[in-house]
Amino acid sequence: MILIKLPDEGKEVQWGIVELQGDLISQSGEDTHGQFIGDLHYTKQGTPILIIGHHILTGKEVVLEKPFAVLERKRGVQPDCCKLENSAVTEFNTEYQIRAVIKKKLLFKVRPKPIISNVLKSV
Repeated sequence: MILIKLPDEGKEVQWGIVELQGDLISQSGEDTHGQFIGDLHYTKQGTPILIIGHHILTGKEVVLEKPFAVLERKRGVQPDCCKLENSAVTEFNTEYQIRAVIKKKLLFKVRPKPIISNVLKSV
């Protein structure tokens, strides 16, 4: 799953996910987490276009039936005021913060098309 910020005219940041059919494999064989994958653009009609290397994918924006949240787990030590007097046990409290609410996904379900530049024919 690829988490992205979606363009929006409002002041709120809209988050979405990118769904690709098939596998995304880098040439070096390294994990693609946190790395640049490609360029995401929109046509004037609002169709998402994803350019990865020398390939172009055309997709569509889909509203999810059930939005979901991206949570961040924060674990901290319980403050001294809440500990028992003779307790040697350190207690931890766990909190979850909502980092994003996902309401839309960009679905790319067609095969990528190669980008072909104009090649001069020798005469």
